[in-house]
Amino acid sequence: MGDAVLPILLLPALASLVLLVMLLRRVGDPGGKGVETRLELLDRSLERSDRLLREEMGRLRELLVQQQREGREEQAASLRGFGEAQLRRMTEIASLQRSQLDAFAEQLKTLTQMNEVKLEKLRDTVEGRLKSLQEENAAKLEQMRTTVDEKLHATLEKRLGESFQLVSERLELVHKGLGEMQGLAAGVGDLKKVLTNVKSRGTFGEIQLGALLEQVLTPEQYGVNVATRPGSSERVEFAIRLPGREPGEGGTVWLPLDAKFPQEDYLRLVEAQEQGSPEGVAEAGRQLERQVKAMAATVRDKYLEPPHTTDFAIMFLPTEGLYAEVLRRSGLVESLQRDFRVVVAGPTTLAALLNSLQLGFRTLAIEKRSSEVWQLLGAVKGEFGKFGDILEKTKKKLDEASSSIESAAVRTRAIERKLRTVQELPPAGGDTPAEEENP
Repeated sequence: MGDAVLPILLLPALASLVLLVMLLRRVGDPGGKGVETRLELLDRSLERSDRLLREEMGRLRELLVQQQREGREEQAASLRGFGEAQLRRMTEIASLQRSQLDAFAEQLKTLTQMNEVKLEKLRDTVEGRLKSLQEENAAKLEQMRTTVDEKLHATLEKRLGESFQLVSERLELVHKGLGEMQGLAAGVGDLKKVLTNVKSRGTFGEIQLGALLEQVLTPEQYGVNVATRPGSSERVEFAIRLPGREPGEGGTVWLPLDAKFPQEDYLRLVEAQEQGSPEGVAEAGRQLERQVKAMAATVRDKYLEPPHTTDFAIMFLPTEGLYAEVLRRSGLVESLQRDFRVVVAGPTTLAALLNSLQLGFRTLAIEKRSSEVWQLLGAVKGEFGKFGDILEKTKKKLDEASSSIESAAVRTRAIERKLRTVQELPPAGGDTPAEEENP
C-alpha cells in the first residue's frame, strides 16, 4: 500500500518542476545569471519539497502501519467474535441434538418395554391356550379310550362267554356220545360180521367221521370228496376248509381227514392178547404198526400238497380200542407225525379237535369284527394325527412370530448402543485453531 501512495505524492512536485521549467523558457535570460539563481532557488525548493515529501512519506508510512495494525486487530477481534458466535451456535445445536437424542432414546426405551410386555402377555396367552387345548385333547382322548375299552371289553366278554358256553354244550354232547358208545360196545360182536368186508369197514368209518363233522361243524366249514392236490384225481373223504391268505375259494387251505380201519391186524392182536402169547402179541403189534404206517404214507402221498393243504393230515380210527392200541405203541404216534405228517385221532379225540377248530373259527370271526373296531380307531388316529400336524404348524407360526419379536428387540438394543456412541461429542476448543487459520 505504501508503494502505491508514493507516486501519488510525487505528482505535485513533478508538476511544480514542469511549471518552473516552462516559466524559465518563456522569460529567457541572456546572461544566464537569472537562470542560475532560479536554478538555485529551484534546487532549494526541490530539496525543501523532497524533505517535506520525505517527512510526509514517513508520517504517511507510520499512519499506514498504524492503520494496518488497527485493521489486523479489528479483523482478529472480528474473527474471534465470529468464532465464539459459531462455537456458541454449535454448542446450542449440540445441546439441542443431545436433548432430542435423549428424548428419542427414552421413547425407544419405552417402546421396547411396551413390546416386551406385550410379547410376554402374548406368550402367556399362547401358552395358556395351548395348555388348555392339550388338556381338552387329553380329556377327549381319555374319554374315547374309555368308551372304546368298554365296548371292546363288553363285546369280547359276550363273545367269549357265548363261545365257552357252546364249547361246554359240545363237551356235554361228547360225554353223552361216549356213554352211548359204551352202551353200544356190547353189540361189537354183532358188528364183526358186518365189518368183515373191507368196503363195509371203510363205509362205517366214513359214516362215523361224517356224523362227527356234521354235529360239530357247519356245512360251509368242510368239504366232501375234495381233490386237495391240484391236477390229481385222488379225492379225500373229508377236508376241513381253513382260511387262507386270500379271500374266496382260491385262498382256501384244506385239512385232509381220512378214515382208516385195519381190522384184521387189530383182531389178530386182540386174539393174541386173549390167548396170552407174548410172541403172538409182539408179531401182531409189529404187523399193526406196519399197516398203520402204510396207511399214513398213502394219506401223505395222495392228499398232502402245501400250500394248497396243510402240511399235515388227520387219519381217523373209528374205534377207541384201535386208537388206544396205536397210542400204546411206543414212538408210533411220533413217527407218524414226524415221518408222514399224519396225526392219528380217535372218535373222542377227533370230536375234541373239531370243537377246538370250531372255537378257533368263532374266535376268528370275533377278530374280524374287532378289526372293524381297530379300523375305526385307525381312522380316529389318522384324524388326530392331522390335528396334531395343524397344531404343530400353529406352534411353528407362533415360534416364528416370537423369534421375529426377539430379533426386533435385538435390533433395538443394537440401535441403543449406536445412540449411546452418538451422544458423546468431541471437545469444543478443538476446532478453534482450524477456524482461525481458514480466513
